[in-house]
Amino acid sequence: MSHIVVVGAGQAGASLVAKLRNEGFDGQITLIGEETAPPYQRPPLSKAYLLGDMELERLYLRPESFYADQDITLRLGAHVSALDPAAKTLTVHGETLAYDQLALTTGSTPRRLPAAIGGTLDGVYVVRGLADVDAMEPEFAEGRHVLIIGGGYIGLEAAAVAAKKGLKVTLVEMAERILQRVASPETSDYFRALHEAHGVELLEGTGLSRLTGEGRVTGAELSDGTTLEIDFALVGVGIAPATALAEAAGLTLDNGIMTDAQGRTSNPAIWAAGDCASFPYRGQRIRLESVPNAIDQAEVVAQNMLGKGIDYVAKPWFWSDQYDVKLQIAGLNTGYDSVVTRTGDKAGAVSFWYYQGETLLAVDAANDPRAYMIGKRLIEAGKSPARALVADPATELKALMSA
Repeated sequence: MSHIVVVGAGQAGASLVAKLRNEGFDGQITLIGEETAPPYQRPPLSKAYLLGDMELERLYLRPESFYADQDITLRLGAHVSALDPAAKTLTVHGETLAYDQLALTTGSTPRRLPAAIGGTLDGVYVVRGLADVDAMEPEFAEGRHVLIIGGGYIGLEAAAVAAKKGLKVTLVEMAERILQRVASPETSDYFRALHEAHGVELLEGTGLSRLTGEGRVTGAELSDGTTLEIDFALVGVGIAPATALAEAAGLTLDNGIMTDAQGRTSNPAIWAAGDCASFPYRGQRIRLESVPNAIDQAEVVAQNMLGKGIDYVAKPWFWSDQYDVKLQIAGLNTGYDSVVTRTGDKAGAVSFWYYQGETLLAVDAANDPRAYMIGKRLIEAGKSPARALVADPATELKALMSA
């Protein structure tokens, strides 16, 4: 009987094994995860779960009983120490496990601060897994001072939670502006104003020189010479694809585990999906760090492991929740040269439309779900309405589809 093993029990891994059964695969399936919790949603960790608005069981993607009911062997708290592609075996806690086909859905790992600048002091946290958030949750007490390092979406979401809980929040971003790597100045301006209105101190163009403290962090020295007294620190300086297992096994890497359009790695019996995998997209090679990509790519890989031969065509979209604002993003803004700002129908609603020449690339929509949906449909259909039409508040959004 054929045995498919999936290493990585996150969103991609859970989606892949469910799709295998849904497609009628009746062989053996083993899903291996390093964490002790069954597969769960990560986005709410830094938002609803940290706020206390979501219970642990609601994080789970499916009840734990689902895996037994589907005859999927779920091995939690299990570390894969070696992969031998020639022998088609894995080493798990000293045990040798044979596979016929293997999928790597190992996700990503948070970048941490070096020990030399205080990154290993107690009270310094990253926001990635359930254990991280459970460890930091007691720190979120009213009146305490948190330093957040990094002004990307993770850092800003954590700042919003801390501010809502009544903490004093200082956020440092070494780039000229928050969200500089991922968004336009217009989007940055919107979120800067939002956070400052909630009392967050944003220090842009300011780096961290080092965290200080004896054993536990108590302060910080910034690149401009400022010193701060803090109670704890959160590090949100990005993530890296988890490729150690693939690299040790000799698989080809290129901004993650390199796959072809169908999700196959450089070894024909090994596949990859999710944050750890790079794939062809419109003449480029990209890697998408998002829940929709993890689900969609994993489901295509599951079908291809069963011989369907389907190319994965990504339809990028993302979201971020901060205070009472839901930001929804459609498309990829890489290479944009102009941005059109459109005010929404409701108070506080706004969208930013990214163009490269006359081509619409992406839309950032803040509390404007209609602009997001229309923008997403336009991008996926390859349609680009004239910028003047988008900018004109008299233009009906639906009319853009036929413009």
